[in-house]
Amino acid sequence: MPSGPRPVRAPRGTDITAQGWQQEAALRMLQNNLDPDVAEYPDELVVYGGTGKAARNWQSYDVIIKTLTLLKNDETLLVQSGKPVGVFQTHEWAPRVLLANSNLVGDWATWPEFRRLEQLGLTMYGQMTAGSWIYIGTQGILQGTYETFAAVAQKRFGGTLKGTLTVTGGCGGMGGAQPLA
Repeated sequence: MPSGPRPVRAPRGTDITAQGWQQEAALRMLQNNLDPDVAEYPDELVVYGGTGKAARNWQSYDVIIKTLTLLKNDETLLVQSGKPVGVFQTHEWAPRVLLANSNLVGDWATWPEFRRLEQLGLTMYGQMTAGSWIYIGTQGILQGTYETFAAVAQKRFGGTLKGTLTVTGGCGGMGGAQPLA
């Protein structure tokens, strides 16, 4: 099994490599997020935002891919911060994949503690959509950005931004959402 940076491309078409379409969909979403045409730093598994990763490391990525191809229609893969941690027998109507990213609670929910755990290889930062394999670029944030601008207009400017100057700093993969909104 490969163990390091390489070009990743999701398969196209109706031929599948997994045991069913639900598993294939998850597999293709993960692969598409790391496609060089999509990902910000694909060799580091970073999808967007400078730190938003799709998998903790290449070894975890490889195990996720292998597990998704072998996962049965009555099983669920559990992924904790980009690392596969278990496969459970469930049923056909259960999710095929459950992901939990960057979960720290209470006194441990601090950036220094997160960075310490990240340095130890025990967590990763998945941003909002990179770690759940559903990054789709500008269209993924356009509605929320529009709603934010609409709420600001309603709360501060009598329902319109007409005649105001809106300055944004959106220069990344989703930066096109601000001018469109």
